[in-house]
Amino acid sequence: QLVEDFGQVLESIHLNASDYGAVVITGAGKAFSAGGDQAWLKQRCKDTASRNSQIMHDFYHRFLAVRSLPLPVVAAINGPAVGAGMCLAMACDIRVASRSAKMGFPFVSLGLHPGMGATHMIASVAGYETAYRLLLTGDMITGEEAKELRLVSQLAPDGPAAQADALALAERIAAQSPVAVRTLVRSLRRKQDEGLEAALWREADAQAHCYGTH
Repeated sequence: QLVEDFGQVLESIHLNASDYGAVVITGAGKAFSAGGDQAWLKQRCKDTASRNSQIMHDFYHRFLAVRSLPLPVVAAINGPAVGAGMCLAMACDIRVASRSAKMGFPFVSLGLHPGMGATHMIASVAGYETAYRLLLTGDMITGEEAKELRLVSQLAPDGPAAQADALALAERIAAQSPVAVRTLVRSLRRKQDEGLEAALWREADAQAHCYGTH
């Protein structure tokens, strides 16, 4: 249900983009996102590799559609952001995180190849060495370490401050020229997205084969 609801929200924003200056994505409660639906992931182990490859690729795109919005997207990481949830945060243009928020990409700990653009976006944002370390170990880090590694650009005190600070940042962006902001977003994403689609297919194929080993 979350996938469908998220898609509907993005579609609504896309259709009414002229009403917005920027978008903030955050989690309900004390977490940004605890990761993928484990029951759904277990179902993948019962399917074929060829079907899983297409299913995972389509799944990635349902969330990575944030990159098709014609507006800047800010992630307010207000609490734990794990696996696919952290991948969604990486797909946003800017990230604001609580100091002690736990975040990571523990795919290998689950016997899976990383997905949802992790292999592309982490390297693009923070460099290949950081991507190697976080993806190969599945290490969990705090917001403070994420800032040191350049995964996030701004820290906030624990609690609701991450959302407040992200909204303040979005408001500063929205106060600028709409045409300049939107054309700039397209320019920046165009470079960052080079090779992303190929990476998504590679991740989908690799994850599909990993499911076959469970």
